[in-house]
Amino acid sequence: MKANITQEELKAFDRATVRGSIEGVVAGLAISLPASFAAQRYWPAYRTLPLPLKALGVVLVVGPTWAIQTERRGVEFDEEYNWKGVSRQLLDNAKAREAYEWDNLSSKEKFSKWISRHQYKVILGSWAAGMAVAGTIIMRNRHQSTSQKVVQARMWAQGLTIGVLLATGILTHSQRGEAAKHRVIDESWRELLEAEAREAESRKIKQLGSAS
Repeated sequence: MKANITQEELKAFDRATVRGSIEGVVAGLAISLPASFAAQRYWPAYRTLPLPLKALGVVLVVGPTWAIQTERRGVEFDEEYNWKGVSRQLLDNAKAREAYEWDNLSSKEKFSKWISRHQYKVILGSWAAGMAVAGTIIMRNRHQSTSQKVVQARMWAQGLTIGVLLATGILTHSQRGEAAKHRVIDESWRELLEAEAREAESRKIKQLGSAS
């Protein structure tokens, strides 16, 4: 958001983010609760799980949908209400350039760039998928008690968490190396100031013309 904001704008931004939070929670519950009820009905191993572990599965779905949708509504508000006039034109031009560059990338480059943009979503999704696979394998073991299965699932969670942290570090290091090789100086602030100066000069000329 811009630096100088009014109380009305701040309240409007809060309403937008609260709306996103509610939408994210509702979407997460719409996915996780039916899945949990279906597993409870058709999967005997799931019925043996303790209630806190089932609740954790719901939280693992609701948490990301809540965070993603809240951020999405905040960004939409920022673009709609704070980027106007010349700044809006510059934003649209930047999006057009980005779309043009994207269309000219190869499939491999698009995949790499998409991973770079959504690295945390990919990592979190991989962690959740790994937990789901591990949970499925563990729960099918009929020679272990429920408490033993919970302990084993906790060990899997710890191992996958360490793997996620390592993957995050590797991706971050790789991105820093690429950024150092292809360092681009951001001149958008200069373009914005020049465009605003031209717009202000144009308004002055129009005011002088109407006054005369």
